[in-house]
Amino acid sequence: MLIVPTALHGYEIEAVDGRLGTVKDFLFDDRTWRTRWIVVDTGGWLTGRRVLIHPSAFHTVDHVAKLFRVDLTQNQVKNSPTIEEHQPITMETERSQFDYYSWDPFWGNGMAGTMPGGSLVGATAMVPGDGTLIADAAAGTDGPDPNLRSVEDIRNYHVEATDGELGHVQNMLIEDADFRISYLIINTSDWWMGKSVLMSPRAVLSLDAGARTIALNVTRDRIKSSPPWEPTENVTPEMEASLGEHYNWPGSRGGY
Repeated sequence: MLIVPTALHGYEIEAVDGRLGTVKDFLFDDRTWRTRWIVVDTGGWLTGRRVLIHPSAFHTVDHVAKLFRVDLTQNQVKNSPTIEEHQPITMETERSQFDYYSWDPFWGNGMAGTMPGGSLVGATAMVPGDGTLIADAAAGTDGPDPNLRSVEDIRNYHVEATDGELGHVQNMLIEDADFRISYLIINTSDWWMGKSVLMSPRAVLSLDAGARTIALNVTRDRIKSSPPWEPTENVTPEMEASLGEHYNWPGSRGGY
């Protein structure tokens, strides 16, 4: 089911033997727009530590109870490699998490397609926690991961079409089964009376974290003629198919 990530903030995370904390944020790879880590607020249980959980550890969601269940124990999390609260997340840090929990760095690499610029998204491409990341970490890369972005931080980034300013990122839609980012929700601000439009990450040409801008490979006119959508509406398979056909996005779903 597609859902805005902000609606998942505060969901309880339950280990096999008790509570771990609540969902605080999602960290994604800006090359593929797949969530790589869920940031957990432990509520003081592990004071001063940042807890990251890989999407593969989540196995059920209860939207009524606002609860995620994970295949972890409290001791596993308590004894995991320490990440200080304000410590940058490096590729070495990520590699230590994969090694400690025996998580598969290639998990979630099932969808093939073409990334902007022509790079292949598939078994050998760059996906969250892919071989490139592992190789870099093994080689001793110890700086902040340059491709790791916060979903919370990306909101309000300015968005530019090929022929002018478009608006800003209002929110996103992610799949609650694996936290894959399927669409950006873009508010068109003054340009188109503040209408909201859905845009696949496939349309992203570049992301500039310094300037807080996202460039798209579509024109304003193409967006104006896209299938209509209201934020109060659910995104149906039929709507996704219409969007994919209009923008020539491979497959019926906009995201990776």
